[in-house]
Amino acid sequence: MTEHEFQTVKLEVRERVAWITLNRPQSLNAWTLELGRELMAALELAGSDARVRAVVLTGAGRAFSSGADLREGGIFDEHGRPDVLSALREVYNPLIITVRELPKPVVAAVNGVAAGVGCSLAIAADLVLAARSAYLLLAFANIGLALDGGASPLLVGRVGHGRASEMALLAERVPAEQACAWGLVNRVCDDEQLLEEAGAVARRLADGSPGAYAAIKRTLNQSAYPQLAQLLDMEAVAQQQRAESADFAEGVSAFIEKRAPQFTGA
Repeated sequence: MTEHEFQTVKLEVRERVAWITLNRPQSLNAWTLELGRELMAALELAGSDARVRAVVLTGAGRAFSSGADLREGGIFDEHGRPDVLSALREVYNPLIITVRELPKPVVAAVNGVAAGVGCSLAIAADLVLAARSAYLLLAFANIGLALDGGASPLLVGRVGHGRASEMALLAERVPAEQACAWGLVNRVCDDEQLLEEAGAVARRLADGSPGAYAAIKRTLNQSAYPQLAQLLDMEAVAQQQRAESADFAEGVSAFIEKRAPQFTGA
């Protein structure tokens, strides 16, 4: 087994599988710029390591990822103005593209909540296994935001326009069993069996043909996400506009004050 040292992620290579674990359990593995950069470094190491034939993504503790950490996520500039555009273009969006374009199969083991960009990361994987108690959530609309992190194309690619609209507009939790019925996740496992099942799937993939898997990913990407980079940037621009809106400020205030927001459209 080989381990690599990071602060916010763990990377272990064993039995030709790279296990990458988001490691900020105290914040439910909420994303910061540091986590994003370290996750990218871990993926690049896994991609370049000839021993690695498959990758598993999971979260430490009781969550996969609760989304972006609004307190430490680096979404404000030096003047205190929202700057989600830089974070998305420089860190988050390249990560999603890397997961999709990695020439090795990626398995997500969703061990708890997968929300916001954490949900996007999970459904960017080639195969998604979820613990029975897990759920997926895109609650952007509840605080006046748009979708980001590739949620728009990834959702439509997995479940179609109708389900994508329901999940994005109503911003409701999608429990693991429902997510499986929709096609958001591939398999649901008992909580205590999740990592064992994910490992079994990853080892099976590690025994397969690397060239075949790389070719399959390329053609599936071309079929399902032929304009992924452009759509990610479109999301980023729209999200920056939303982050500068009065509705976003009201949504955050309402969330902090535990009250219903009063959106005005401004």
